[in-house]
Amino acid sequence: MPLSASSDTLAAPTERPRALRWAKILLSEYFVLVLCVVYVAAIYPFVPEILSWEVSSNILGDMMPLLVVGIGQTFVLIIAGIDLSITAIISMAAVVGASVMTGTDGYLSGSALAVPAAIVAMLAVGVLVGAVNGLSVVKLNMPSFIVTLGTRMFFAGLAIWYVTFHSTSSSIANLPEGFTSFATGAVLGVPYTVALAVFIGLSAHVLLSHTQFGRWVYAVGANSSAARISGVPVSRTILLTFLISGACASVAAMMYASRMQTGSPIAGENILLDVIGAVVIGGTSLFGGKGKIVWTVFGVLFLLLIDTSMKLLGSSLFMIYIIKGGVILLAATVDTFRHHLLVNR
Repeated sequence: MPLSASSDTLAAPTERPRALRWAKILLSEYFVLVLCVVYVAAIYPFVPEILSWEVSSNILGDMMPLLVVGIGQTFVLIIAGIDLSITAIISMAAVVGASVMTGTDGYLSGSALAVPAAIVAMLAVGVLVGAVNGLSVVKLNMPSFIVTLGTRMFFAGLAIWYVTFHSTSSSIANLPEGFTSFATGAVLGVPYTVALAVFIGLSAHVLLSHTQFGRWVYAVGANSSAARISGVPVSRTILLTFLISGACASVAAMMYASRMQTGSPIAGENILLDVIGAVVIGGTSLFGGKGKIVWTVFGVLFLLLIDTSMKLLGSSLFMIYIIKGGVILLAATVDTFRHHLLVNR
């Protein structure tokens, strides 16, 4: 017995540093970026087009709306919540904005205020749905999963009804050039969508890393009860994160609508799992209290690299879903592993 006990004691210190070394690697801020580089190097011999200017431009264009929505989702996941309503916000904001500025019986058709008013209307939709989500969580003490699932279904259906009420087709088209040029225009050689996404990303980074609100967000996600005792306005912080998520989804709606040149009730319909998966792949924890905007950037890039390379390889849609689902599941498993390592450290 004494020998057995002493050998267990000797083994523990060896196992603990090894586990901590693995935790340090997995928690590295640039871990997913390294994965992106390794993945591109591995796939390049099979699809050299992955590094072509055309494909890279397409990846960048596809990345911007996903990144903006992912930034909003990052805030919600850090507080240990989730926002499933983002796709419905995109759909609803797109059709509402289109109905304001369309040249076909739009509310402000032909007016110089049509585009600015449409942008305000789209942002208002995101903030309104975000407020419904946030208030339901903080005032009614409802789980964010159920709340946002309900608002997702409600506003997705409302977007379809709204289009049928305002148009005889399945979408609202004939948008003014002043709006559609947002998807194709550039400033100093930088596309408008990229410039806007970079601005939102930098603002979100500063907000999370260098403000009191950012410290509140992390505190609520780590332990909301302890945060409340420490004087953190927990309810206000949760509400603001859902407002941010809703506003980000509205910005993504602008990107999709200008790119498609139409307000569609199915805009962004299939990106929900991509957004959540990309944020988790980047390293933001499903358990709350941990996450960074730069991680989300890397996660979105990695998921789009996989998606694009599989399409270039001619993979079938179900195979792409299988691979992406496996990667997301692996990321969730790694997140759970990291969480347990940190808890038991």
